[in-house]
Amino acid sequence: MKTIQQRFTVDYSYPVIFTRAMFDPGNTVLLDAVRRSGGGRHQALVVIDGEVARLTFGLLERISRYAQAHADALEFVAPPFMVRGGEVCKHEPAEVERIHALVERHRLCRHSFIIAIGGGAVLDAAGYAAATAHRGIRLIRIPTTVLAQNDAGVGVKNGINGFGRKNFLGTFSPPYAVINDFDFLDTLHPRDLRSGIAEAVKVALIRDRSFFDSLYADRTSLARFEPIAMERMIIRCAELHLEHIATCGDPFERGSSRPLDFGHWNAHKLEELSRFELRHGESVAIGIALDALYSWHTGTLGDLDLRRIMTLLDSLGFALYHPSLSWLDIEKSLLEFREHLGGELSIPLLAGIGCAFETHRIDTEIMKSCIDKLASRAAQKSAAPSGMESELPHISEN
Repeated sequence: MKTIQQRFTVDYSYPVIFTRAMFDPGNTVLLDAVRRSGGGRHQALVVIDGEVARLTFGLLERISRYAQAHADALEFVAPPFMVRGGEVCKHEPAEVERIHALVERHRLCRHSFIIAIGGGAVLDAAGYAAATAHRGIRLIRIPTTVLAQNDAGVGVKNGINGFGRKNFLGTFSPPYAVINDFDFLDTLHPRDLRSGIAEAVKVALIRDRSFFDSLYADRTSLARFEPIAMERMIIRCAELHLEHIATCGDPFERGSSRPLDFGHWNAHKLEELSRFELRHGESVAIGIALDALYSWHTGTLGDLDLRRIMTLLDSLGFALYHPSLSWLDIEKSLLEFREHLGGELSIPLLAGIGCAFETHRIDTEIMKSCIDKLASRAAQKSAAPSGMESELPHISEN
């Protein structure tokens, strides 16, 4: 018997850029990103969330003028292709198939670009199409939501739903560049602005206590979506997300541990159970509250830390209970989460704010008790909005 052991290393590098008015002809951020691949004229297909195009006045005209102003370096091979935003573009295979068809029709190659403009779902679907056409076309992401700018749009994952499961089909394929244009946030509904803050709370809880402290101090400004506080939050959250990918040794998730999914094992199921009435960030906020409460019940999270977490989520305007939580099959959800990751079950919990650890077993009875407490808490808050819930430790807060 003879064995040849193959081994090689691939170096990945991509910029994550923050700007405004990116399609102003004088703003060369997009042009500079494309030119990283060399000189000459580069072909690109623009894929855009139809709702973003509708809500952003004059966007399609600005994209066209940008291409005309830089025609020597950048060719948009077709008018921007509109896709349906939200989970529908990940549910329906037709969206990805149409992108594949446009790649074939316009003879795009692996040195061409797909420029995806939209929220996390659109970026996921367009990224999956880009990664699977010709085994990989260069992808430039332009996230248009808070959630996408500080989390979903800056990482290495792409995916669509399949067999009734969220992100069942997907790839790990880093983007060529990410361009975050804060101007897009001006068109968002308050629910979408708030939804993205949940991921910042999550990453602060598992990685950076000082970031959590800043979110807590800015909670009133963030609840009002004040631009300075929002931009500071987005940039720091993106930094921590990228730092985790680069330094934690498992960017393509070959192991069983996925600490950035704190609060997510149940959040994905809540989205499905609510038939996506709950936005992703709203589900994550509930998941954070549930897993923080479980951490407290099992003795790893202190009273004051729990109180501050719940106060922050409340202050930001999140509802920390939804009827779909009562339908959650805990054991089945944990099994599906383990299957999605592979290996043994690994659930991130809190040993304090800014400090996470992995557990490989969840006590379902304790978790059910935590769900009951969130339900009771929500009922009490509804009956007496100014009252403090009796289910959690009563500690005065400065």
